[in-house]
Amino acid sequence: MDVMGDKATLFETGRFVQPSSEEATSAETLEESREVNRDDTRDETGEAVEEARRRLAAEAGDVEAMSVLGAMLLRRGDLDGAEPHLRSATAAGDRAAANNLGVLLHQRGYADEAAGWWRVAAVAGSAAAAHALGRHHRERGDEPAAEYWLRQSAEQGHVLGAYALADLLEHRGDGGAERWMRAAAERGHREAAYRLARALDRRGTQDSGADNGVAAAAEAEQWYRQAAARGHRRAALHLGTILEKRGDLREAGRWYLTSAKDGEPRAACALGFLLRDAGDTENAAVWWLRAAQDGDGNAANALGALYAERGQTQTAERWYRAAMDAGDDNGAYNLGLLCAEQGRVTQAEQWYRRAAYAGHREAANALAVLLLQGGDTAGAEPWFSKAAEAGSVDAAFNLGILFAGRGEDAVALRWYERAAAAGHAEAALQVGMARLREGDEREAERHLRCAAGAGSAEAAYRLATVLDARRPPAPAHELGEPTHEKTECEEWYERAASQGHRRAQVRVGMLAAARGDVVEAARWYREAAEAGSRNGAFNLGLLLAREGSEPEAAVWWTRAADAGHGRAALRLALVYARRGELAEGQRWADRAVSLGPGEVAERAARLRDALREELSA
Repeated sequence: MDVMGDKATLFETGRFVQPSSEEATSAETLEESREVNRDDTRDETGEAVEEARRRLAAEAGDVEAMSVLGAMLLRRGDLDGAEPHLRSATAAGDRAAANNLGVLLHQRGYADEAAGWWRVAAVAGSAAAAHALGRHHRERGDEPAAEYWLRQSAEQGHVLGAYALADLLEHRGDGGAERWMRAAAERGHREAAYRLARALDRRGTQDSGADNGVAAAAEAEQWYRQAAARGHRRAALHLGTILEKRGDLREAGRWYLTSAKDGEPRAACALGFLLRDAGDTENAAVWWLRAAQDGDGNAANALGALYAERGQTQTAERWYRAAMDAGDDNGAYNLGLLCAEQGRVTQAEQWYRRAAYAGHREAANALAVLLLQGGDTAGAEPWFSKAAEAGSVDAAFNLGILFAGRGEDAVALRWYERAAAAGHAEAALQVGMARLREGDEREAERHLRCAAGAGSAEAAYRLATVLDARRPPAPAHELGEPTHEKTECEEWYERAASQGHRRAQVRVGMLAAARGDVVEAARWYREAAEAGSRNGAFNLGLLLAREGSEPEAAVWWTRAADAGHGRAALRLALVYARRGELAEGQRWADRAVSLGPGEVAERAARLRDALREELSA
């Protein structure tokens, strides 16, 4: 069952989660005096001692101690305890205290008053306060003021200021956004690194093949690595995707696992596909289940397909419905496939329609096929057209068949050409055959090569016949045995024959017989004959008769004659005449006359008349 939804569509759905609170650049950024001890390894006793020391100094009028103590209490969440110390330090001109007082007031809900203190601190040179003030103005919709203060912060080297400025400029479509996003990324901001990587990734995709595109893609990978190494789950997901496309499945799996463990459902889904491709369906199902429970429709579809393959259709249907509920149209399409496979045509049509109305092109094509099978040609055509216009290659090919059946060959050819241009092998074959009928052998050969290269046995055979017609006669050799070098047309005949093409098998047998390889010729003739080829059966009979096995030859001639081969019937008439079975010989001669062709019918008539005279004598 051809189930839609695979890892190729995992990462371009557009349904990206919002940055976590850890990634969001909160305006509530504390700023401490440079003398503050930042050693995070201090135990609680050490912190208590430090706080007591700062408190004593603050009570003695030490402005720096007031500022640091206020910051310590603010970080702990003791707003009431922090506020008097911060106000005292601010009144004494401490800019860090002014910034932190703004943070405290913002937390209390006094945004305008907070902005006033941030302005004081920013004017005094606080980059953190300038960042906070810039975010405040952006939240109020005052973008010019926001840009001014964020730029002040960014130019002082404040990483959050650089990121917030880049975000603002990117929102406006300003080309200067990348400079500041890069500045934030270089200073360790993981969300900036991720967003820079996404921008470079898109540029690399747009310019794929060009040197600039290759360079952008390579740089994007490095930024994904930096963001992923800092715990950014979406960066880990995209890094895994890049590595998987490159074929580095082991490392891709590690990054998918890292992202999935951090709660990224798309990574869990991708990891499931990676495990499935490695043959570990049990663990694949575990990760698909985890992703599906987190709302990933693609994973739900994968689970549905897994259970459908196991014959657990009710469970498969439940997961397809879950995919549909998650907003994945593939769920409805897969439900249609499941119902169609079970012969539930009405339900299949219902689900196909649902997916088709949602814009699912393959569902539209499947619906059209279903309607066509039911005899509703008028209802099928619009759905084929809709699917084809949306890019369904199969629908374009089916439209070609539809118009060809009506005798509208020119319209049919246009649709065949459209499908062929997208790589549809059978469509390319139809275009090639049409060009042959028109006498355009060059275009015919081009399309036949495309179709044959894509695996069409009929195209390989017809290409071989085109090349065979151009082949010059084999030169005679004066000395020794003639050497045989396999020509391109023989190679195409053999490719078609190996794919079960009966006429190609007969032709390969004939070529083998011509070079004296009786065993090889018999093998190919027998394969063709057993597949129902009357020419194969006739030629096999000839070969066996020459080798002295006329009784077995007669068996194959009988099979060929019963299938309508006139020459085989004539051979049988001769066999029975030589045996003295004149009545049977006359019967096969009559059969040869009716089958023809003309030369055979003429010879068979003379033989029949002679046998009739012999029988009446």
